[in-house]
Amino acid sequence: MQRFGKYRVEREILDEQRLEDVTQRKTYADIHPSLTERLKNSLRCSVPKLKRSVVSSFPVLYWLPKYSIWDYGMPDLVSGISVGIMHLPQGMAYALLASVPPVFGLYTSLFPALVYFFFGTSRHISIGTFTILSIMVGSVTERLAPDEDFLKRNGTNFTAEVDISARDSYRVQVAAAATVLGGVIQVLLGVVKFGFVGTYLSDPLVRAYTTAAAAHAVVAQLKHIFGVSPTRVFGPMSVVYTLVDVCSLLPQTHLPTLVVSSVTIVLLIAAKELNSFFSAKLPVPIPVELITIVAGTLTSSYAHLNTNYTVSVVGEIPSGLSSPSVPDVSIFRKVIGDAFALAIVGYAVSISLGKTFASKHGYKVDSNQELVALGLSNAVGGFFQCFSVCPSMSRSLIQETTGGKTQMAGVASALIVLVTILKLGPLFQELPKAILASIVLVNLKGMFKQYSDIVTLWKSSKIDLVVWLVTWVSSLLLNLDMGLAASIIFAVFTVIFRTQMPTYSVLGNVPGTELYVDIETHREVGKIPGVTIFRSSATMYFANAELYLDALKEKSGLDISKMIIYKKRQEAKMRRREKRAERRAKRQARREVGNQLSGPSECLTDKEGHGLAERENGTVFVIPTTPRTPDDTTTLGSSNEDTVSRDLERVSLGSLGKWTWDIHSIILDLSPSNFIDTVAIKTLKNIFQDFSEIDVDIYVTGCQATVVEQLDHGDFFSETITKHHLFASVHDAVLFCLNNRGATKRHVIFQTITLINK
Repeated sequence: MQRFGKYRVEREILDEQRLEDVTQRKTYADIHPSLTERLKNSLRCSVPKLKRSVVSSFPVLYWLPKYSIWDYGMPDLVSGISVGIMHLPQGMAYALLASVPPVFGLYTSLFPALVYFFFGTSRHISIGTFTILSIMVGSVTERLAPDEDFLKRNGTNFTAEVDISARDSYRVQVAAAATVLGGVIQVLLGVVKFGFVGTYLSDPLVRAYTTAAAAHAVVAQLKHIFGVSPTRVFGPMSVVYTLVDVCSLLPQTHLPTLVVSSVTIVLLIAAKELNSFFSAKLPVPIPVELITIVAGTLTSSYAHLNTNYTVSVVGEIPSGLSSPSVPDVSIFRKVIGDAFALAIVGYAVSISLGKTFASKHGYKVDSNQELVALGLSNAVGGFFQCFSVCPSMSRSLIQETTGGKTQMAGVASALIVLVTILKLGPLFQELPKAILASIVLVNLKGMFKQYSDIVTLWKSSKIDLVVWLVTWVSSLLLNLDMGLAASIIFAVFTVIFRTQMPTYSVLGNVPGTELYVDIETHREVGKIPGVTIFRSSATMYFANAELYLDALKEKSGLDISKMIIYKKRQEAKMRRREKRAERRAKRQARREVGNQLSGPSECLTDKEGHGLAERENGTVFVIPTTPRTPDDTTTLGSSNEDTVSRDLERVSLGSLGKWTWDIHSIILDLSPSNFIDTVAIKTLKNIFQDFSEIDVDIYVTGCQATVVEQLDHGDFFSETITKHHLFASVHDAVLFCLNNRGATKRHVIFQTITLINK
């Protein structure tokens, strides 16, 4: 097998105008039909489009009629039961993070999953509670419903006892309002096809954000682990103040609670490690969290941990489903910023997991429809007192690895949660909160492993490392909502910074080819005599247009302003010396005339050879003389012209100086540009105008069709700048320059490259 082949192509040099003629490029009207034509087409295709629109809005109508119970029924059932078992401990534990009663975590694991069944396009993600969103909801609920606002009155004095029922009721309202508002935001963004907003959350940003959120979760659970009651602080630096307060309360640690937490953490870690070690041999992972909750509940119930040792327990869990209710609209204005953060973070996690599984199993996830589906799951769930949801990585992996094929697995898991709410909920009333907090801490182990990203990014990309560190610090110190905003703004600034500081290079020809590479980074390349090929690694637009011009001057070695001034000075000197030379020539001519009149042998002659002499009174006398040969005859006009010519020759060679340069053409390679704005167009026009004043031609190559269209609409082309200045490739422009302005014998450009088959 031959590794390297060769090819030769013979064609004419193509500028933009010739390329449009050859390819018959469509006009703007052909590509963009008028409003009337679009309306006609939409009416003509209204029925098929309506059908596609309905199916795309309800993806369940596409796959459910094709569902095969024999092929998919049993795998989905097994997968759903496995995920449903995970929902139970995670729902109750993450409700603790959201600062709402555990039963609302079970509600959150039920209703949104059923809504996603109808509208979602991913087959493998498991919708429900998620650590990061639960922490974000908890920060909102505790900020708007702190314990201090619900102290019970005893006459005219306050007591230290908190009205837990009233506090939890208002916190549920706050969580539901934030969830509904976040869902509405997601639906609106999906309807207007704004699903691409998730792309602004880069992977380093998301990983750093979740790592900082894990730190918030740890600090929030320390009070349950140690059995202390720190003062709740809100706003920037709250996590630091809370951690300091917890450390100051460590001498007051409740030992029975600490023992329960320590034993639970050790057993969970050991069980998870064994689960991971035997994962290849186990058809279904062992439900470690569920076993822990059951064992902890039984132990607490029989040992009476709450009454004998004052270990805090979950408390009353009502059986049955709560009726839907409209959230308190007055809370919306207080949580709008938090709702937007919940919407963006939830969607970013959802679309990243969805695309991961879709790529692995060969189907497509619609980003806009996912935004709508997640928004409806949150909005509808909010009416049932659920808090914000998104897919969980752990549950989604279980759903996929246990053989789940469709979202029927989500329905099966929701049924497990439903049975628990209706029949088994009251059995978990004696469950210690320390066990739920321990489950949260152990499940955060994967997020703490993300600190290894610092080492990886240090080796691969320093800018991504800075984004990671800034996101982590801002999210940790400014809280999750303001931290997310600051992180996105900083990430966008890094993109702007990179476009403002691109790599500028001068290209040279790879010998024997039509390829052009940077002459500073390659040794075996040839610089084109008289031609400078300039390229920027980024799109030229208003933020870097001036930098582009400065870099062009530097790389070409031509300081236009100084050269124009120098050229004008030299031209002025030349004009002055021409005038002096002309005056000297006239004086010389007058002296010659005087000599001819004074000497007998030096006189003027007429056409017939007679001598002419002018007297003082203007009378001309004819003086017979000996006829001369043409070489001896001198007229006044010929004497003047010859003298001026010789004088100007001396001026131009001797004293004018050099105001020409080695570069006669500059080629601007705009192939990296995918758009061009009005500022960049103005800069390009100035480049053409300025360099033309020093007799340097400018040509542009590599323009995409959209860029050419924008140049045309921006009035870039004129009588002096035409599409003949634009070329299809760098090589076309180089060949034109060499043919137009000349090439040296030492530099050979291959104009024809012909296909060779071997």
